[in-house]
Amino acid sequence: MSVEDKITVTWGLNQSFPAGTDTSYRTVKVQLCYAPISQVDRAWRKTEDHLSKDKTCQFKIVEKPYVNANETLEWTIERDTPTATYFVRAYALDENNHEVAYGQNTNAEKKTNLFDVQAITGRHVSLDIASICFSAFSIVSLMGFFYAEKRKGRKAEQ
Repeated sequence: MSVEDKITVTWGLNQSFPAGTDTSYRTVKVQLCYAPISQVDRAWRKTEDHLSKDKTCQFKIVEKPYVNANETLEWTIERDTPTATYFVRAYALDENNHEVAYGQNTNAEKKTNLFDVQAITGRHVSLDIASICFSAFSIVSLMGFFYAEKRKGRKAEQ
């Protein structure tokens, strides 16, 4: 693997917040999110104000217990990640797994610090094998039905 297929993510509590702001934080969930430019004409990536309906962040990078310190993680971009422009968002979750705070590596308009992912294109061996098997099955089925119809036709003539 090359350096190009990994990203380094660092997150932590904004030190300008008053002490005790993070008392309800139990878990941190870091996700890869579609930038607005990659959501155009794609309803399955649409941003919604209600988090349970929001489809912006579909790829989980990590979910781990909250620690009041900066943390860094090197994440390998998965092969099935589609071509798009992304940003990273971190959610702080409480004991009931409800989002109570978040931060992201871009501005509120989601126009800065974005990055592109170019998906791997091409066929996989498993897809080739499946297509060969289904093609062979269809040919054998066609010949079987043809033979059965011919046999049925001969019996009807007698």
